[in-house]
Amino acid sequence: MTKIRLNAARLLASALAVTLLALPPVVAAQAQQVVVGKPVKQGPQGPATPDADAMQEISKQIKQGQYPQALEQVDRFLAGKPKDAQGRFLKGIILTEMNKPNEAIAIFTKLTEDYPELPEPYNNLAVIYAQQKQFNKAKQALEMAIRTHPSYATAHENLGDIYARLASQAYDKALQIDSSNSSAQKKLALIGDLMTTASRPGKAAKPIGDARPAEPVKPAEAPKPAAVAAAPASTPAATPAPVAATSIPAAAPAADATTEITRAIELWAAAWSRKDIKTYLAAYAGDFKTPAGESRAEWDAERQKRINKPGAIQVSVENLHVSVAGDTATAKFRQHYKSATLKTSSNKVLQLGKRDGKWLILQERVGS
Repeated sequence: MTKIRLNAARLLASALAVTLLALPPVVAAQAQQVVVGKPVKQGPQGPATPDADAMQEISKQIKQGQYPQALEQVDRFLAGKPKDAQGRFLKGIILTEMNKPNEAIAIFTKLTEDYPELPEPYNNLAVIYAQQKQFNKAKQALEMAIRTHPSYATAHENLGDIYARLASQAYDKALQIDSSNSSAQKKLALIGDLMTTASRPGKAAKPIGDARPAEPVKPAEAPKPAAVAAAPASTPAATPAPVAATSIPAAAPAADATTEITRAIELWAAAWSRKDIKTYLAAYAGDFKTPAGESRAEWDAERQKRINKPGAIQVSVENLHVSVAGDTATAKFRQHYKSATLKTSSNKVLQLGKRDGKWLILQERVGS
């Protein structure tokens, strides 16, 4: 049976570095890109701070294969800052390199829960699932990465590799049933040719810039992953392994607050539309002022009851205007809502505040 083997991905030394697109103010870790084994220039460094120094030292230890030392240091760092996303992300990479996939999965999964707007933790989950040959889980994780950030090129290319692997399995199955199936043989050969072409050395990637989008509708493209060499289709071939995100985000300048808030509102509406109660409710701050003065628990229960009613929901936002004043902001927009029994359009105002580095809803009202 002809197979395309998905090789295990190196999470740091041989993976492309990308920056997370929206996280609380943390400092970028030192990261290096590699394209078909050829190193290129480093991405920009964050400002020189104690946190930056700690992250750079941990990253250096990872690159040198000093995983126990790196784990010890990142644990010390997280003891003082348990919510620090950068440290948690690096810990996930270290655990993966130490062949502790279940612990790494737990780290990246929790990051997706705490920061559902970020594609990179989903991408790294997909890398681990692919190493375990759980290709459907890898596909689902990459689809979530793309859903949170449709312009995340790394996830798109990794998803293509997973589709190639799944297609290979299907064609192999067809050939098992009918070894004379020339159509399946040709298609499997095409996959082998595609992977061989994709693995040819190309130009070195440009240094990583700030991945934050200049405006919500035009996010910067993440670097493309390196491909792993594959054999011709007539012999066992290898698809490029999914590339793991390795760098951690730089602190966002104040000018990006509007972009962060816009993204937060888009994710809030998307979670509402797909009836993702956990993500939807997580968009509201702990001190959210409920409309009728009821307790937060009562309000949560009522929202869950309404959203879980049978039938699809569609929620969209247009004409969004955001004004920021320090750690608070006001967002005004036109909200369109459609369900099986109701279709409305109304003006809405959200008061937001920055809590632990994320913009959350403090108050919500209909009207201008």
